[in-house]
Amino acid sequence: MESRFMKRAVELSRLAFDAGEVPVGAVIVKNGEIIAEGYNRREETKRAISHAEIEAIEAANKALGDWRLDGCSIYVTLEPCLMCAGAIAAARIDEVVFGAYDTERGFVLSRADINSLTDKKITVFGGIHEDECKNLLDLFFKEKLRK
Repeated sequence: MESRFMKRAVELSRLAFDAGEVPVGAVIVKNGEIIAEGYNRREETKRAISHAEIEAIEAANKALGDWRLDGCSIYVTLEPCLMCAGAIAAARIDEVVFGAYDTERGFVLSRADINSLTDKKITVFGGIHEDECKNLLDLFFKEKLRK
């Protein structure tokens, strides 16, 4: 687990924030290199599934020419939801590193253990750069409430 990858995910979450999207960013890493990135784009695409993790997984599939992402790690600024946890498990990603916990919708550790979705063991690290990730989310929703 490397801090620089989470820092890049935070940068992507800021792009989402600036675009009026819920500020979540994700990167997928293989062999110590970022192979794919994504951030929330639901408002832009008008697609419910345009979460940061799904965007990054699709980009990684294209980059590797395979639906299997064995040997990959995903770094994401918010604990993945049920849909994204399922996609991570289905893609056979080895490791999930996330920033802020999502006690209402998080299906990696908070509401459920991602390893209950698959027979492959997924290593999980939560709370990485948590304050930075959480503060941007809090700011986004405070601004939304003011409007």
